[in-house]
Amino acid sequence: MKQHKEFQYIYNKGKNAHSSSVVLFYLNANGAKKVGFTASKKVGNAVIRNRSKRRFRALFSEYSSFLNDGTYVFVAKTALKETSYLSLKNDFKKVLTKVGALGND
Repeated sequence: MKQHKEFQYIYNKGKNAHSSSVVLFYLNANGAKKVGFTASKKVGNAVIRNRSKRRFRALFSEYSSFLNDGTYVFVAKTALKETSYLSLKNDFKKVLTKVGALGND
């Protein structure tokens, strides 16, 4: 996902779940998985924002085989830059479970 209107549609119509370091917006759809990652300037400079999105991509690829089809938008919170990998992984799984996106885990 790259277009602003796609992100806005998911923000308005999808389910959301918050944790200490990540926010997930999810909209169920049949056919394929689409994903977008965002980090605002509040998170930090470009290096930190890009690192945040790389961490999200790695976790998404780890969980993608267990996820239902749909559109996912992951938003980084400012606490993400100090979060360890293990606690980020727990937060990631927690938000996926809250919105009902984990299929056969």
